[in-house]
Amino acid sequence: MIRVQPETPDFQAYCGSKPPRFANPAELEYAKILDWYGISWDYEPTTFVLARDEEGRVTEAFTPDFYLPDQDLYLEVTVMKQSLVTRKNRKLRKLREQYPEVRAKLFYERDFERLAARYRLPKAS
Repeated sequence: MIRVQPETPDFQAYCGSKPPRFANPAELEYAKILDWYGISWDYEPTTFVLARDEEGRVTEAFTPDFYLPDQDLYLEVTVMKQSLVTRKNRKLRKLREQYPEVRAKLFYERDFERLAARYRLPKAS
C-alpha cells in the first residue's frame, strides 16, 4: 500500500501520538478540512475485530480512517465509485451490529465532491 506523506507537517487539531501517514490523497484532504475547522481528530486509532476463526485468530477487522473525539464519531473515507464500495458498507454494517455503541459514518465520493465544490478544494482521486 502506498502511503501519502502529509503536506502540512504539523496539523493543529490532530490529537494522535504519531504523525499521520495517509493511505491516499482523499484522506489527506479530509484531514485538512477537519484541521482547518479546528475539529479534533485522530487517524486510524482503533481497529475493531469483526470475525475470528475457531482458534480465536482475527480473520476480519475494520479500522476507520478518522476518529473525532469531541463527537465520539468514526469516519471512513472512500472515493471509490459507488458500485465498488460494497465491501466497506458490509464492514460498516458488521461494525454497527457487533459494536452498537460505536458511532461511525462512511463518507462517499459524492460527499467529498460536495465539500470540494462548497469550499473550492481540489478533488482527490
